[in-house]
Amino acid sequence: MALNPIFIWLIAGFILCMMELVTPTAFIELMMGLGAFAVAGVALLLPQLGLGIQIGLWMVFSLGLVLGSRKLLPKRTAYSIQDSKEAQTLTQILPGQSGRVLYEGNSWRAKCDDPQGAIAAEEMVYVLRREGNTLIVIPQKMLNS
Repeated sequence: MALNPIFIWLIAGFILCMMELVTPTAFIELMMGLGAFAVAGVALLLPQLGLGIQIGLWMVFSLGLVLGSRKLLPKRTAYSIQDSKEAQTLTQILPGQSGRVLYEGNSWRAKCDDPQGAIAAEEMVYVLRREGNTLIVIPQKMLNS
């Protein structure tokens, strides 16, 4: 007993949509499932289409849905540290070496922007920028003088 291609596309679409719930893939599986439902609709209207053409239609529908859904998603923005935020040193930062600072409630690795400068522990500093997971800081007293 051969299964009707419409039934196969409906099952494939359902499985792909359910897989998106179990393993989220940024809506890729969902769009592929919707593409399978679209092919089931085409196969219902045009039963003479061969399996190769149906698979080609599924790939075209899936790709179109994936690319179309990307325009609806919000754009990602890179996380950046705002200029000149205050932090406090947890450890001493020796010239050319790194230490630890408390910034926004978290302990961060930090280096002094001046390679010859040292910063004492428990001193207020300004965060100039972030390089990887290291903050580049300068002592607050340097700005006030």
